[in-house]
Amino acid sequence: MTITSAFARHRRSVRQFVQFGIIGGGGVVVNMLVVALCAQVGTHLARVHDYDPAFPIPGTSFNVRYYLVYAFVAFIGANVFNFVLNRHWTFRSDQRAPFHKEFLPFLLVGAVAQLVGFGILVALRNPASPVYLSSDFFVDTVPFWRRRLYWAQMIQVVLVMPVNFVVNKLWTFRAVRRRHHGHNVVS
Repeated sequence: MTITSAFARHRRSVRQFVQFGIIGGGGVVVNMLVVALCAQVGTHLARVHDYDPAFPIPGTSFNVRYYLVYAFVAFIGANVFNFVLNRHWTFRSDQRAPFHKEFLPFLLVGAVAQLVGFGILVALRNPASPVYLSSDFFVDTVPFWRRRLYWAQMIQVVLVMPVNFVVNKLWTFRAVRRRHHGHNVVS
């Protein structure tokens, strides 16, 4: 590998990371809008608070809280948004695998990251946690820009994004395409 090709490869990765970040920024907006919509529907139509138990976890004394349900719904919406745009812009290639062969790994990577995100959300929302978003600034009511739910959601999205980029670059948009086409695919 020459210095020129190494520089070109590094430059391409930086460009892809920036593109991934731009699309990720749009995905964050989608994610946050879906969480806010779910919270509004929960509060006004279902009369539940985002910290209320949604359903019990079988075999334990723990419950899944509504904010985790909202985060899951937001993850699905943002994941589809991010995949379609990343497939067509960030990791575009003439040698794409079929949509479902790339989407399923992308969804799996996102799901693993979301599981980590759930842990982050629980830590940020649990008053017994050392990283709890305390009541000094964060609230569970209005104004919306101080809502613990939104800040916790935003923090967990930002923390899992770099891992998402690396794994999707190396697996979803390179290894899956390579396997599908049977040779090296540059992504």
